[in-house]
Amino acid sequence: MFAHIRLLLISLLLCLPAAALAQKNGPPPIPPETDQFNFWLGDWDAAMGGDAHGSNHITKRWDRVIVEEFNGAPGSPLEGHSVSVFDPNSKLWKQTWVDNQGAYLDFTGTFQEDRMILSRAFEKNGKTIHQRMVWYNIKPDSFDWNWERSLDDGKTWEVMWQIRYTRKK
Repeated sequence: MFAHIRLLLISLLLCLPAAALAQKNGPPPIPPETDQFNFWLGDWDAAMGGDAHGSNHITKRWDRVIVEEFNGAPGSPLEGHSVSVFDPNSKLWKQTWVDNQGAYLDFTGTFQEDRMILSRAFEKNGKTIHQRMVWYNIKPDSFDWNWERSLDDGKTWEVMWQIRYTRKK
């Protein structure tokens, strides 16, 4: 009987999820790089050229995950959500974007020279297309954001979409 109980206990221990075992040692330390996106936290008015304005609500969860909730200009159908986290193993920021139009985009990048740059590449019709998002001119109550693409492996970049962000009061 004791052998059966012992086997049962061993089986239960082997089936414990890794997260439950990790809790014993606590969560991993928070990398200092997680503060690099703090400039983005808050509520923002997003001026997209002309009279088009959207809004963005950015929060930080668990002291390490940046969550974005984007609403396009009134009358625009675009609404989206992103989750960003700094990966200490690769030393890169990783972001996943999804929206109400079915898009799923994944980016990686770093904060460099006072700019946050996240990029991705994909194949379309046999060609590699590079895309990137660039946060720049960062001040406490404003910054600029570009959506850019490159058709020559990143040698040159074309601005496809630009947004001027100002902090809501």
